[in-house]
Amino acid sequence: MTRPRLSVVVVTLNEEERLRSCLESVAWADELIVVDAESQDKSVQIAREFTDRVIVRPWPGFAAQKNFGLAEAGGDWILSLDADEQVSPELRDEITRVLAADGPHDGYRAPRRNIFWGRWIRHGGLWPDWQLRLFKRGRAWFGERAVHESVAVTGSVGRLEAPLVHRSYRDVSDFLARADRYSTLAAEEWVRSGTRVRVSDLLLRPAGRFLSMYVLKGGCLDGRRGFLLATLYAYYVFIRSAKAWELREKDRH
Repeated sequence: MTRPRLSVVVVTLNEEERLRSCLESVAWADELIVVDAESQDKSVQIAREFTDRVIVRPWPGFAAQKNFGLAEAGGDWILSLDADEQVSPELRDEITRVLAADGPHDGYRAPRRNIFWGRWIRHGGLWPDWQLRLFKRGRAWFGERAVHESVAVTGSVGRLEAPLVHRSYRDVSDFLARADRYSTLAAEEWVRSGTRVRVSDLLLRPAGRFLSMYVLKGGCLDGRRGFLLATLYAYYVFIRSAKAWELREKDRH
């Protein structure tokens, strides 16, 4: 019996610094598809070193871009990755065993190991950070959200034990740049949903995020990294609330 084939789908936008490590970690897959959103750096050139399935198209949004990639995949199973993620050798072996058995589940979540300033962040709610990324073709799709898109699977979902490695934020400046982009999208989605935006959201939501990450979920155990991340995530919540409040005020006038 022939082993089911695996397609890996990666979406990119100006990811030349991290893309090579991502693609090297999945070079063993049967098919590798990179969907690039018209990058201005060397992302496309790097991707073509690993595969001839490089598709360049305008950016339609997170979910739409990823769903496009899923539709292009020809494998029996699909592994969806971001360019700042890497499949650990242990996860590769575990995925290989799932493919050999063709299941038994229709989708699988993997624990994501977030790396910040070169160290694994073990607390603050950032571990195990379960991510549903492996699934049978035709059984999953990304829900249409402006940011923080998630996968919906038709069928049963299991868990893998080996980690997916996530090197998301290079430094504080990178976090702030991403926070600015993502908070705008999240604020627009908040306003579209019709949910009220209160002044208290500017105070209580950020404070709640900091206390949750740093105290309740033990971010303090990650030392200065834990304090900094809790503060940065609280800042993200603040500017998301502030932008949503601003949009509501503009709509009133």
